[in-house]
Amino acid sequence: MFKMSAKEWFKDLQKKAKFDAERLPYPDFAKVDYRGWQVDLKRPIQTEPNFVVQENSEAKEKGVIICPWDEALEKYGDLVQKYFGKAVPIDENRLVAEHVAQMEQGLLVYVPPKTVLSTPIAVTFLQNAEKRQDYVQHVLIVAGENSEFSYLEKVESQGEEESLASLVVEVCALAGAKVKYAGIDRLGPKTTAYLKRVAWLGQDAQVDWAMGMLSDGKILGDYDSNLYGQGAKTQMNVIAITIGDQVQGLNTVVNNYGRKSDGRILQHGVILQKSKLVFNGIGHVMKGAKGANAQQENRVLMLSRKARGDANPILLIDDNDVFAGHAASVGRVDEQQLYYLMSRGIAKPVAERLVIRGFLGPVLTKIPDEAVRQDLFAMVERKLIDGQELD
Repeated sequence: MFKMSAKEWFKDLQKKAKFDAERLPYPDFAKVDYRGWQVDLKRPIQTEPNFVVQENSEAKEKGVIICPWDEALEKYGDLVQKYFGKAVPIDENRLVAEHVAQMEQGLLVYVPPKTVLSTPIAVTFLQNAEKRQDYVQHVLIVAGENSEFSYLEKVESQGEEESLASLVVEVCALAGAKVKYAGIDRLGPKTTAYLKRVAWLGQDAQVDWAMGMLSDGKILGDYDSNLYGQGAKTQMNVIAITIGDQVQGLNTVVNNYGRKSDGRILQHGVILQKSKLVFNGIGHVMKGAKGANAQQENRVLMLSRKARGDANPILLIDDNDVFAGHAASVGRVDEQQLYYLMSRGIAKPVAERLVIRGFLGPVLTKIPDEAVRQDLFAMVERKLIDGQELD
């Protein structure tokens, strides 16, 4: 009997996605009006190699698969067909369907069952914004049963031409797997981006996120953890900084499906000049998820009277015998803290950055790798200085 190859299967999937894209709605971002943004993939797609995987001999010795999309379809087709779209259905919304339809490059990471890595898997993605072209990248991470590892990701721009970046990351954490995901985005000022990162968690699986949203353009960030398995856990830690007239809208969602699942959201944002930042945090406890825990904290710090920030915590509870709570705040820099620092001879711009560091600290310390943590501290400092120079 004839069996379709993985490449043929994927081409058919792309045809379906293209058909669906014209009929599906755009994703909803509360309090973010992006109707005037160019979010559809209409320019030529970047085709040159666009990622660098840091050498990891431990991963290679233990049979970890890290390969580009063409190789994944050719050599590991059964794996791709089993898990592609599991965390992010291709018909979820118009932007996801367009992403799949136009996708030419991607990365597969597969960590076999019971494999424990002491060295992180580190990848840098490079968007070429030196010419007007769109960037499409898909990452599929499959964590085998009872595996344990860290995955570190940087997304960077080169050049400042107008472009659209479409990045989708799927993390499939099977029973007992433990994944620490750290991502730092540093896309340029003329790059509009749709960034979707989603985890699917099985029984007793755990995925902890630490994300630094440090891009300079218009950003839609869509981050979900779907806790399907009993005892599944996630911590979604996000920092975001906006400068100039930039707009960032972030939907961070935890869906508790499994009994005794535990989902926590921690988001801290800083807004400078005339920029806007919106945190939409949603904790949804589904029917049947008894004993589940849904907690979130969304805090925004404004350094300008012209800035605008929103912190919107939402709890949706569809069952009894659960735990849930939220906290939210939007405020300005504490003048007493600034006065205290300045009275000791510290210049105001430096004093502001020290206060901001303290505000972001609870999230920054969640990053598992010391080198990445220091790198993120440096990027935060650089973006804050850029923002202050615009005043």
